[in-house]
Amino acid sequence: MSTDDGVAQQGAGYRKGPVLLRGKQIPEKTTDQRLLAGPADTDWLHNDPWRVMRIQSEFVEGFGALAEVGPAVSVFGSARTPRDHRDYADAVQVGRELVDEGYAVITGGGPGIMEAANRGASEAGGLSIGLGIELPFEQGMNEYVNLGVNFRYFFARKTMFVKYAQGFIVMPGGFGTFDELFEALTLVQTHKVTGFPVALVGSEYWQGLLDWLRGPVLDRGMVSAADPDLLHLTDDPAEAVKFVHARGAELAAELASQAAAAAEPPEA
Repeated sequence: MSTDDGVAQQGAGYRKGPVLLRGKQIPEKTTDQRLLAGPADTDWLHNDPWRVMRIQSEFVEGFGALAEVGPAVSVFGSARTPRDHRDYADAVQVGRELVDEGYAVITGGGPGIMEAANRGASEAGGLSIGLGIELPFEQGMNEYVNLGVNFRYFFARKTMFVKYAQGFIVMPGGFGTFDELFEALTLVQTHKVTGFPVALVGSEYWQGLLDWLRGPVLDRGMVSAADPDLLHLTDDPAEAVKFVHARGAELAAELASQAAAAAEPPEA
């Protein structure tokens, strides 16, 4: 590059994709030069721009894998629930009942409640989906998943739970379950998504949460009076499935009615 060329480039700037660089920010080598250079260190694999590509690939792979699953319900619950616990048996029933109602079952793909719901779905001959996550203590995809997708990033995985589900059934669980539950409620409350039903199974476990929401949280005006009603509490797995199915149909009908009304021409 001549001196005049260099001065001209300094003024016009150096385009690096959508990024404009000037002055000392202009690199000595082009992107192609770095790409076609010989072997070098691999630190670039761990930098943020490359992570964006990984994130993008997770969304593309998730959308591609799940786009044709049809009606589905996400089931959340603890990975620590043992197989001889009542909650495990209830989750197996939830998975089975959902398949009987025509739904695919989506879980986090791990052990405990997730395994139980996948087991019920698989044994009922339905589509049993697992959305796994990379964790230091992750035990891998459970054996009852017949369509599994693994994720590095929680937020990409959460998108799949919401995008491809017509409702949620939440069994007893810990921080991960709370996170998924309140993520869903927040999206509905803020109208980031169209409404969908959320059922909690296990009154002994969840009643205190509802009392807190309807008590101190509502008393301080932190939620509206209708917000706690977004949750339906039951001890019967079959009732949870029936609620999700019936309430989902009601919400779909309301949405269709609103769309039809919006499409009507204004009166002259």
